[in-house]
Amino acid sequence: MNKQINPKIAIGILIGLLAVISSYIVLEHKSITFPYWPHIFPASKLKDIEKFSSEEDFKAYLKKAELEGMSGFAMMGATRGMPLVEETLPEALMPEAPLKEGGMAPERVSETTVQVLGIDEPDIVKTDGKEIYFSSGKSYYWRRFMEIIPPKIAGQVRVIKAFPPADLSLEAQIDKRGDLLLHKNILVIFSGNEILGYDISSPKEPEKKWKIELEDKNYLVGARLYKDKIYLITKTRIDTYHPCPIKPLSIEGVPFQIKCPDIYHPTVPVPVDVTYNAMVLNPKTGEIEKAVSFVGSSDGSVVYMSKNGIYITYSYYQSLITFFSNFFKEECKDIIPSWVIEKLEKLEGYDISDAAKFTEFTVIIEQYQSSLSDDERMRIENELTNRMADFYKEHKRELEKTGIVKIELDGFQMLTTGNVPGRPLNQFSLDEYKSCLRVATTIGGGFGMFGGGGESANDVYILDKDLKIIGSVKDLGLTERIYSVRFIEDKGYVVTFREIDPFYVIDLSDPKNPKLKGELKIPGYSSYLHPITKDKILGIGKENWRVKISFFDVSSPQEPIEKDKYILDESWSDILETHHAFLLDEKHEIFFLPGSKGGYVFSYKDNELELKRAVSNIRARRAIYINDYLYIIGDDKLIVLKELDWEKVNEIEF
Repeated sequence: MNKQINPKIAIGILIGLLAVISSYIVLEHKSITFPYWPHIFPASKLKDIEKFSSEEDFKAYLKKAELEGMSGFAMMGATRGMPLVEETLPEALMPEAPLKEGGMAPERVSETTVQVLGIDEPDIVKTDGKEIYFSSGKSYYWRRFMEIIPPKIAGQVRVIKAFPPADLSLEAQIDKRGDLLLHKNILVIFSGNEILGYDISSPKEPEKKWKIELEDKNYLVGARLYKDKIYLITKTRIDTYHPCPIKPLSIEGVPFQIKCPDIYHPTVPVPVDVTYNAMVLNPKTGEIEKAVSFVGSSDGSVVYMSKNGIYITYSYYQSLITFFSNFFKEECKDIIPSWVIEKLEKLEGYDISDAAKFTEFTVIIEQYQSSLSDDERMRIENELTNRMADFYKEHKRELEKTGIVKIELDGFQMLTTGNVPGRPLNQFSLDEYKSCLRVATTIGGGFGMFGGGGESANDVYILDKDLKIIGSVKDLGLTERIYSVRFIEDKGYVVTFREIDPFYVIDLSDPKNPKLKGELKIPGYSSYLHPITKDKILGIGKENWRVKISFFDVSSPQEPIEKDKYILDESWSDILETHHAFLLDEKHEIFFLPGSKGGYVFSYKDNELELKRAVSNIRARRAIYINDYLYIIGDDKLIVLKELDWEKVNEIEF
């Protein structure tokens, strides 16, 4: 006897499969807060871009694009962007010199740990070798429908007289908090929806020189400081009624506008929900000197800046209607009635949105279900599950993509676009070297309910100057996900993790024929990789819920070795969240690691890890060095150690 299935209880076998994928998109990618509808972004047309001619042209584009699918609702909180470039070895240090104190400038001053020499990144601590600027406190976020509200700020930027250590004192406080950039005598504070510039020529009396405010529906994606200019990247929620001109921010209350003819879009209409805006900011005056904009998806933004250009990524999905329709046509003709497949083929060709197609898709499947007996339904369900497993393995790279846009610094114009399968983890997943862009991504991982067909894979792609894929290494760490990436010249290092930590060494010397050279499997994982030398890599991560430090020797790429390791009695370090918390001092062959219980100074001399000094009773956040003094900065105090003997020479409480 046939059994009619109540659609209020379940829309069916195939709709169930669709729901699994949709739930994966929501749960696996935390930036998405509401049911996300994927869309098509034709790979063959990504390089065909042009500018809108008018607001009406923009509206017409949006109307056509709607037929391709619905964009997702993405969390619109401020996403921290990050850089990358070919120079990934540790920063060069100034020549060694004896301590010079008193009124003389220090000989040796550390900088924020960044991935690229010469391109600074915002962080909570900056120093000019005399003063330390430390942003302390907390940010409070709250939600309202479809978006995250910019944070309310509680805290201050503390101006600390740091050198010489005997003069350690609190000089001033600025009643703002946020990440900082320091350019000559200008301190820039990214505080919620405000960007402020302070003249700190007189550190005891910081003077506000300019103020920028992000307008409604505008959010900061990232910022970089390079050659006396700050590069800002924001994104703007598209107003479908009045999509342009865009007003991403105002300067001293005067709106800065980006006109319709200055906004790029693909020539083939695709669903979009934001406009990305890259701007050149003069840190001295707070003026915007150049700007370029393009439409895209709000999900999964990563910012990477080289000395040649800015790369901005965003993630998107192929239409699930197309994905399932192809599945039925290619794999299920022997078990799915021809009338179902014929209706799906007609549905694909309808000139309606994916949302409308989804409704029709539901009706078709419900009609099919009503014709099935319980026994037949069970048989079909098992067949579909197993066939989908095989189909997904073969086609998963078609479902999830990351778009990449490149903006050249000379002329500050849109240069080219491209895409790769999967999603990058963070800024370290991209790297430019000898005109090629290397990108590491994870594909899938959320479809395990399809009888194993949802196993994840990890790939490394090499793109030429036009962002066309010319080489790849695929299927690293099947069933695992990327936890850290580092590219160093013609080598790539990738860590994946599920239960063990495979550490992969990839030879990228031939961009068109990259090769997996070596693999090392060890317990735990590394979430940050830092090169000590070209052949020695530090990994910071966890093993059995405790912070773990690994010292990798990659001098033989075919046989990477974990030369040494150290397990801390700590469950957390800020390095697990941001590379800015790591400090390397090559002169003394040490590095600093903050923990929840205190701060730790490790030596890596003679390729061995040794805990040289532990500092307790401080919630350590960062450390810097000035000459041969190490300044450990915590939420409520600062401690100074002399690196020659590791004795404490001074401290100050806030």
